[in-house]
Amino acid sequence: MTARAAQPVIAALDASGPIPYFIAVGTTDSGFRQGDEQLARWALDAWRRGAAPALQLAAAPETDALVRLYWAGPQDGQYGEMRPLIVEGRRGASVFIRPDVDALGEPIATRARADGLTRDTIVYLTCLHELGHAFGLDHTADFRDIMYFFGYGGDIVEYFDRYRRQLQSRDEIARVPGLSAADVTRIRKLYPH
Repeated sequence: MTARAAQPVIAALDASGPIPYFIAVGTTDSGFRQGDEQLARWALDAWRRGAAPALQLAAAPETDALVRLYWAGPQDGQYGEMRPLIVEGRRGASVFIRPDVDALGEPIATRARADGLTRDTIVYLTCLHELGHAFGLDHTADFRDIMYFFGYGGDIVEYFDRYRRQLQSRDEIARVPGLSAADVTRIRKLYPH
């Protein structure tokens, strides 16, 4: 979800078996909160359900994981980033999520401070977007897609608010995937049955 440049894209990961993933424990100096790991797991599950049954995931130690999610500090750019990696000859990806929404500037920070569910929405959607890159999806120019790239313009506040309006409680994030029909079509093409 970086506004700086297009993310590097990798091809579909080896889905001949469950794709091993790892979610790091964050530190408070990065803005990490106790429930952020759960937001990352919900984002992984949203992609799994979108591509079901072809995309299976399994928690793994960091050294074995093809998808690795880390919590980035304020010095590590905006929102998030995906970096390709190779694990024992297999394609993988490291995903970096910036949970410190206060550092994202106004009016995002003001909204997130006033409403914890808005803050969780931003972290969740950032996880969802960057994990999309990890699974092989590139950016789109369609504002409705989670893979939308803000380099095309678009109202960043509305992007997050549109999802936030669908929620009454934090637990609903687990049931409201945040993927467009086009996102689902694209992930299913990468991971066919």
